[in-house]
Amino acid sequence: QVRLVESGGGLVQPGGSLRLSCTASGSVFSSVTMGWYRQTPGKVRELVAEITRSGSTIYPDSVKGRFAISRDNAKNTVYLQMNTLKPEDTAVYYCNGAGLPWGWGQGTQVTVSS
Repeated sequence: QVRLVESGGGLVQPGGSLRLSCTASGSVFSSVTMGWYRQTPGKVRELVAEITRSGSTIYPDSVKGRFAISRDNAKNTVYLQMNTLKPEDTAVYYCNGAGLPWGWGQGTQVTVSS
């Protein structure tokens, strides 16, 4: 079972930036597509960024141009750089292997508020 540990969340003012990190246990990290997701109470968890093992990325329009996903396979870590944050970005952020039957980590809370 792969264990995922997210960190880096916090309280930030609108327009600010945060960098999230997610470290995965195990040896398969470098061979899988990784994604960052977010969830707010009462809503379905949504994908906010995805990166393939070769480094190709995709983003939904809601974060395109503001968020950037990257990975360090040597450290089993995926990052999410979030810039120009908006109040609607407030959520618990999770990482996971795309389409894989891994469990979810505890997530990291991001709150964008003045």
